[in-house]
Amino acid sequence: MSSTDTTTPSIAVVGAGPGGLLAARVLQLGGIDVTVYDADPSLASRDQGGTLDLHADSGQIAIEDAQLTDEFAALARPEGQAHRLLDQAGTVLAEQVPASDDTAAPEIDRAQLRRMLVESLAPDTIRWGQRVAAVEGGTITFEDGTTVSADLVIGADGAWSRVRASLTDAVRSYTGVTFIEALFTNVSEQHPEIAKLVGDGHMWANGDGRTLVLQRNSGDVVRGYVSMRAELDWLAHAGIGVADGRGGVLDANGTQTTDTERVRAALRERFADFAPELLRVIDDSEGSLPNRPIFALPTPTRWEHRAGVTLLGDAAHVMSPFGGNGVNLALLDGAELARAIVAAVHGGSSLDDAVRAYEERMTARGAAIGRAANDAIVEHYAVGGPDLDSIPDFDAEADRWRDGAVAYRAEQQ
Repeated sequence: MSSTDTTTPSIAVVGAGPGGLLAARVLQLGGIDVTVYDADPSLASRDQGGTLDLHADSGQIAIEDAQLTDEFAALARPEGQAHRLLDQAGTVLAEQVPASDDTAAPEIDRAQLRRMLVESLAPDTIRWGQRVAAVEGGTITFEDGTTVSADLVIGADGAWSRVRASLTDAVRSYTGVTFIEALFTNVSEQHPEIAKLVGDGHMWANGDGRTLVLQRNSGDVVRGYVSMRAELDWLAHAGIGVADGRGGVLDANGTQTTDTERVRAALRERFADFAPELLRVIDDSEGSLPNRPIFALPTPTRWEHRAGVTLLGDAAHVMSPFGGNGVNLALLDGAELARAIVAAVHGGSSLDDAVRAYEERMTARGAAIGRAANDAIVEHYAVGGPDLDSIPDFDAEADRWRDGAVAYRAEQQ
C-alpha cells in the first residue's frame, strides 16, 4: 500500500532488533516515514547469538505482513525443527523428526533474520551508534547529549529497555536459572561427536536442575547452552567474576570478562555426573563461555498509557526462553503496532487511540504467554528435574501453531 498523505506522523523506533525492524518495514510498506536508532555501531559489530524458530501463528504471520515470506523461506531450515531429549546418562528419552514439508516452526539464525530485515528497509533508515540515555514524552536523549523528537517513540530496545523506564517502574527479576553459551564451528570435521549429539535440530540433556542444550545453526555451526539453577552471582561466588547483581552482565550487549578455563572447570564440577559424551559440550566449547542469566518481567507488566510512547517485544514483556516465544511475540507486536498506525493514518482516525488499543491486546497476550514460560522454567529446573509427562509433545505443539495461524488470520478478516 502507499500513501499520498503529507501529514503523516514522525515515528522513531529505539532498537534494531527483530521486532523494531519488522515494525519499521511494515510502516514503510504503508507509506509511513520511520527512523530506527540502535546502540550497535553497525549491523556486524557483535555476535548475534544462535538460532530462532519462527512459529506459524506469530512470527511467520509478521514475516508475511512484511512481505518477506520468500526471503525467509530461502534462509529457513525446516529440518531444524527436530528435537531430541536425553537424560544425564545420555539415554534418548524422546525424539521427533519433522516431515520434510513441515513449516510449523522452521529455524533461522538470528543474524540472518536481522540482516534480512535490515536489508528490507529503505537506505539510511537506521542510525547506528545511537545509545539512548532517556526518553521523555516524544523526546529521545542520547548518551552524547543530542536529542530527537517524534510524534511516536516505539521502545523496541529489549530486556534492558531505556524506553520502558519512561512508562513504568517495573523491573526484571532473576528467574534463578542461568545459561552459559558454548560454541562449535566446523562441527562436521572438528567436532563430529557434537554433530552426532545434536543431529539436525535441537538436543536437550536434563538432570536435576541442570540441562545441556545444543542447537544446529547454519554454516556447519552448533551453539550450545550449559544451563542450570544457580545464584545470580555464581561466578563471583566461585571466585571468578565480580558480583554486580546482574550475573556478570555488563550491559545489554556484553558480559563481564572472566577466565574461560576457570569457568569451564567450575561448570565441569557442577555437571560431573553427566555422561562423558555430554560433557563435551563443556570441554570442547570454542567460545569464552559467557554467562547469560535469565530475567523476566512481572506478568502482567502494565503501565498508564501515555501519548507519544509505547513498547513492543522484550521491552514490554521479557520472559523466559521456554517455548521460544520471545522473538515471535516481538515480531507479531511489531506487525500489529505498525498495522494499527498505518490504518489510523490512512483512515483519518486517532493515532493515540490506535496505540492504546494495541497496548491492551499486546499486554494481555504477553502476560498469558509470559506467565506460562516463566512457570515452565521453574518447573524444568526444579530439584529432581522436570516431570517428563509435563514436557510438551512436539507434534502437538506444531499442530497448535498451525491451528493458531488459521484462527489468527480468520480473526483479521
